[in-house]
Amino acid sequence: MTPGVRRALVTGGSGGIGSAICRRLAANGFDVIVHSNRQPVAAQELAGEIIAAGGRAQACIFDVTDGPGTAAALELLLEGGPIQVVVNNAGIHDDAVFPGMQPAQWHRVIDVSLHGFFHVTQPLVMPMVRTRWGRIINITSVAGIAGNRGQVNYSAAKGALHAATKTLSLELASRGITVNSVAPGIIETGMSGAAFDAKAIAQLVPAKRAGRPEEVAGLVAYLASDEAAYITGQVISINGGMI
Repeated sequence: MTPGVRRALVTGGSGGIGSAICRRLAANGFDVIVHSNRQPVAAQELAGEIIAAGGRAQACIFDVTDGPGTAAALELLLEGGPIQVVVNNAGIHDDAVFPGMQPAQWHRVIDVSLHGFFHVTQPLVMPMVRTRWGRIINITSVAGIAGNRGQVNYSAAKGALHAATKTLSLELASRGITVNSVAPGIIETGMSGAAFDAKAIAQLVPAKRAGRPEEVAGLVAYLASDEAAYITGQVISINGGMI
């Protein structure tokens, strides 16, 4: 750990939104830990790209649904010093209308988004508290606010993260730690591109376009900054006016 440099962990850091967040935080001077589970090569390549551009980064591979495995990975990371920014971005879709939803679809989506939040964040809180400065930022979804057909599991997971955000912010506010959620709408990623064509986006989004991952990353970077010290317990939408 370089003295004076804050460390940031981005789960799901190799994905479309996650990689944009990693790049932006690195550009803002953070030492970025790019997490991935299923895309280790992409995570290593992104870390290498950040380093080549003059930033600080490393890749870390673990499954956020595996409590003991996550704890072991975080213990190793903490040997390098406290992690003061946690961006809980890991999440998956497994959509089905509720009458046809299989138990595995329900549990897997809840496990990644909600249990993953606990497995990653809880071990990092006390080291963060001891520094008297921290930022916990949960990447959720418009589906967790307004709902979306075929996504009862996903909406439930993201809505639960909104409630967790508000309560955890109350526990940590006096310690210099903020806790917020960022709830994107339709963002230009491989996942959204397969679900929404231009016509559908024009009908759903008053701004008549999908958002860019870099726009989400800009909001996350602000919430991770010193300037955002008085913003906590909030669910901040970034959706082009959808709701």
